[in-house]
Amino acid sequence: MRNRFDNQLELLNHKMIEMGSMCEEIIAVVTKSLVDGDPMLSRKVHVLENDIDHLERDIESLCLRLLLQQQPVAGDLRQISAVLKMITDMERIGDNAEDISEFVKYLGKKAKDDCKYIYLMAETAIKMVSESVEAYVKRDIQLAKSAIARDDIIDDYFIKTKKTIISLIEQKSGDGEYLLDLLMSAKYFERIGDHAVNIAEWVEFAVTGTHKGD
Repeated sequence: MRNRFDNQLELLNHKMIEMGSMCEEIIAVVTKSLVDGDPMLSRKVHVLENDIDHLERDIESLCLRLLLQQQPVAGDLRQISAVLKMITDMERIGDNAEDISEFVKYLGKKAKDDCKYIYLMAETAIKMVSESVEAYVKRDIQLAKSAIARDDIIDDYFIKTKKTIISLIEQKSGDGEYLLDLLMSAKYFERIGDHAVNIAEWVEFAVTGTHKGD
């Protein structure tokens, strides 16, 4: 019975790695779409977002089967409970990426010169998601803490983005709508960073039994 349970936990790990990779990819694709001003990439973003949604449901079903059929002990129960929380944040990362792709349709190619810090926010967010999922698989608290610490970097880039956009509004008063769309795109990247933090904090809970929000 325990062997079967361990095999299912291993399957759960593989699915979490897959979902994490999808989150990294969707952030990268929507960032390229924004920097290149290529709205055609929004189709790929939409496909990835759907794939993330489907995988969330698959993982949720697997977790529920483990809970109902295997009667996990305390440590296993924490792990499964943490996964159910983590996949919610992963799914929201997909949602945020699709929200950004909607702005790309209106921003066009002129955003390329104005989104230096947004690009850096996206790079940092990808690292955070990657570290969080790796921390979950390896049960590595230090890796989870590293992901959490990167949120300060994203916040700093967001502040710089806002200052840049305020300066541009003063220079280009006729581009107000475009600049507000750019600011909202940056805000969604900042939210993606927050979701990555949540994922890392649930990894800490899975390993230690303590959650920051407790």
